[in-house]
Amino acid sequence: MKHRLFIAINLPEDIKKELGKYQNKWSELPVRWVKGYNLHITLVFIGYSDDQGVLEICNLTKEIAQRHKPFSIKLNRVCYGPKSKFRERGTGAGQAPPKPPRMIWVTGESVNEFVSLKNDLEKEMIESENIRFSPENRKPTIHITLGRIRQWDFRRIEPEERPEVDEEIGLTFSIETIELMESQLKKTGAEYAVLESFQLGGKN
Repeated sequence: MKHRLFIAINLPEDIKKELGKYQNKWSELPVRWVKGYNLHITLVFIGYSDDQGVLEICNLTKEIAQRHKPFSIKLNRVCYGPKSKFRERGTGAGQAPPKPPRMIWVTGESVNEFVSLKNDLEKEMIESENIRFSPENRKPTIHITLGRIRQWDFRRIEPEERPEVDEEIGLTFSIETIELMESQLKKTGAEYAVLESFQLGGKN
């Protein structure tokens, strides 16, 4: 059986509740909102693996988690995303119009502990002979997808009538565990399940 896997940081319930307020605030926009229990930060997207691969990934992730101490993350902004995708295009004569954003997300301040943990996981998976893994070629960022914009409906809104979603926030929480997650793609959207949880810092 094939499993679609990723390693994630799941959010405390109080943080999910706070982020839900921003989903409600912008509920008039044509967005498929992520259900509160699905909100997370992706550390590493792995892709498809069989049952044996899941065991290998669990063993490797447990070992790496024990090397890294708990740390904190600060979420600092709710905005359209990804900015690099839709703000690079010009609007002058002869230039293509700006590309609409694909989602509304929350960004966080990058911290060394997050980058180090992500890099360690990717390095060990690349070197493993029993795990099929290709890292994403992009800069490590901390972000949480609140919702995915329905492009057709969004384009029908006149640009000057589109609300500017760009708000500073200040939510901080501690990371003590990371989880191996399975993503199941359904008609109503992706549903996520925790396959295994791993304590940071060698705690049992």
